[in-house]
Amino acid sequence: MFLEVNHVGKTFTDQEKQSSFEVFSDIDIEVSENEFVSILGPSGCGKSTLLSMVAGLERATNGSILLEGKEITQAGRERGMVFQQPSLFPWLNVQDNVTFPLKGVANKNEANERAEHFLKMVHLSRFKNSYIYELSGGMQQRVAIARALAMNPKVLLMDEPFGALDEQTRHILQDELMKIWQETQKTILFVTHSIQEAIKLSDRVVVMGTRPGRVIADFPIDIPRPRRRDDQAVIDIETKVMNLLEDEIKKVLEEELSNEIQYSR
Repeated sequence: MFLEVNHVGKTFTDQEKQSSFEVFSDIDIEVSENEFVSILGPSGCGKSTLLSMVAGLERATNGSILLEGKEITQAGRERGMVFQQPSLFPWLNVQDNVTFPLKGVANKNEANERAEHFLKMVHLSRFKNSYIYELSGGMQQRVAIARALAMNPKVLLMDEPFGALDEQTRHILQDELMKIWQETQKTILFVTHSIQEAIKLSDRVVVMGTRPGRVIADFPIDIPRPRRRDDQAVIDIETKVMNLLEDEIKKVLEEELSNEIQYSR
């Protein structure tokens, strides 16, 4: 298997308060090469933490994460990360933002060629000399995607990359991402809160529950692309996922309400 998450758990410990919080436990996920997999779940289930662990930015408390049979223990160039906020350098222009992580890996000409190739792919070639503050939020996120792709990673990790955008821009970038994935055939692990987004983009949707986080379902999306919201097959899967998530969200709300009552006494 290309990417394996094996019995992974994560617990945060507060030494000062001598307390611990279990984010998730016994997570098992397998991702094939070139597959587009979305992770969906309520707030607090550990989606973003899990993605950070695949990126090598967080360490697992239990279990292991393997890429092509090698355990991930730190960040590496074979994994590109796109965050909800673009995290670009405002003092650099668009092209220099894309070439920045290529320093020491490619010479200047090669880095510029890669940048131009991927900026063309995200339709930002004519903005290569623009500064970040001159771009819209959607354009900034496209720069972040071009930067990640320019590193030529084996896996593209995306943590709610369109979550901060307006709905119209979000739909446009979803379509752009699908074209990029079809052209590059990158393996993509994509975190989202949106059921529709997950179904529209993915080969599979992994649904996580919470308290603690765990995998509660894994839906293959065997629907031809492009996918329409009003397709009955899309509606059927969306309803199944929504029913699962409603139960999980109720658990969270009931627990929070119970805690509020205890604190108010």
